[in-house]
Amino acid sequence: MYAVQPSLSPEMVTSPPRAEVTEADRREARALPLSTRFELGELITPVQQAFLDEHGYLVFAEVLSQDEVDRVLAEVDAIQERWLAEGRSEVHGIPIFGGKGIDGKPFIQRFPFSSLFSTYLYELVRDDRFAPVRSLVGKKTRVGDHEKDGLVFNRNLNVPGSAYKRLGWHTDGLRDLFLNREIPGPMLNVGLHFDRIRREDGGLRIIPGSHRQGFWDMLTRKPYFVSHDVDPDEIAVETEPGDLTVHDGRTWHRVERCPHEGIRSLRRTCYVPYLTDAYSPKDEGSKTPFYHHLARWGRDLRARIDELAS
Repeated sequence: MYAVQPSLSPEMVTSPPRAEVTEADRREARALPLSTRFELGELITPVQQAFLDEHGYLVFAEVLSQDEVDRVLAEVDAIQERWLAEGRSEVHGIPIFGGKGIDGKPFIQRFPFSSLFSTYLYELVRDDRFAPVRSLVGKKTRVGDHEKDGLVFNRNLNVPGSAYKRLGWHTDGLRDLFLNREIPGPMLNVGLHFDRIRREDGGLRIIPGSHRQGFWDMLTRKPYFVSHDVDPDEIAVETEPGDLTVHDGRTWHRVERCPHEGIRSLRRTCYVPYLTDAYSPKDEGSKTPFYHHLARWGRDLRARIDELAS
């Protein structure tokens, strides 16, 4: 059924040592432009760590080669072909977002647990070049192929009938706020990007430093998933094919709708779940989590508002 089967005891990989940050490193990081693109080396530098601590995100330039970008996209096309043939609507309780493509045919726009259906993707996210990134997450990490939403591949497209044109303001700490009534610890999202994206193309928006907010601001600063309004403090995360980004999920972030239509609006990203907590695999009997119901309600409400306004 899957290209990769679950393990009863997934491998925890030791990360390189975490960078020791001085006050001088923090001053240097604060002086850098918010648009800074870093180079990913064998270790995360103190200034890179300080930039992440201060602003809640990092951009590393062209971590994947063009050949690797092309191979990943081909693997995702093959997964879509299989899922459409199967009539699949979810994986491990996580919904598959589908709509219409440029040609009006079915087009899957969010692929949860994608590494379970591709040996290439499974092996790629375990490549040694990502070891420094894992050090940002923890001393020992694993790839959560069967956990949370797994390796998620997104394809945002702006055409009539598209189901996933944008994503409203949110943080990734909502579940912890409700269950534990406390601010969660660092929640780092590691993303790979497959298109050239500039501010005018839409894409990821982040409010720098908002990962250091208090409980009340994380809960109420914006209506979760419903609000798409431009924030005066937001920045656009601009990327090239093969770039890798890291952003703290406690930041307020959203995906801005592309103003263009058709193929020019296509934006493709993949998020790698490097995890440190207790192993909690999902299977085909898993229930759909509350936050996915909330996101669906938000999309439906916004679509209704847009329909009434048009």
